[in-house]
Amino acid sequence: MEHIKPFSALFLDRDGVINVQRPDDYVKSVSEFIFIDGVLDAFSIFSSLFEYILIVSNQRGVGKGVMGVEDLDAIHRHMIARIAESGCRIDRIYISTAIDDHCPSRKPNIGMAAQAKRDFPGIDFANSFMAGDSISDIQFANRAGIPAVLIGNKYLPEEISSLNICAKYENLYTFAKTLIYYARHGFVHKTSK
Repeated sequence: MEHIKPFSALFLDRDGVINVQRPDDYVKSVSEFIFIDGVLDAFSIFSSLFEYILIVSNQRGVGKGVMGVEDLDAIHRHMIARIAESGCRIDRIYISTAIDDHCPSRKPNIGMAAQAKRDFPGIDFANSFMAGDSISDIQFANRAGIPAVLIGNKYLPEEISSLNICAKYENLYTFAKTLIYYARHGFVHKTSK
């Protein structure tokens, strides 16, 4: 009998979650892409728990012409290769290079989630997670019906009080370690409003 993983899909933001965010700038080259401590260990855990691991990332720097699509592709090839070297995987990367906040593909709009569901019809949003470090990530999750996990602590409580956040973690690795427990004992989707 085929082993079924406990969770459906993990949607991950990139900058500030997987790699170090550059203040007031974009990651424009492989040399500027630096994994946050513990991320590769987190991916090792995620690979055993999720049917799908998907990146959903706004990349406005391309839309602004600060960097090219080739630069972004090189960064993502590097990221995927490093994760693969660790015996882990990313199943698909979705990006929005749109400058216009109203573009359906740009978070917090749910175009990337809808595309993922078309590409992987087996995804169950209710048994998935979206982990991100920004308000737009949480809004994206809320609009798509995906339980939202906030990574980091850059917001004051009043800034996020209107959002449904099922959990908050300092970093991706802390989230991953906690998921091991929940995979064994069940996850109770608490919301904070």
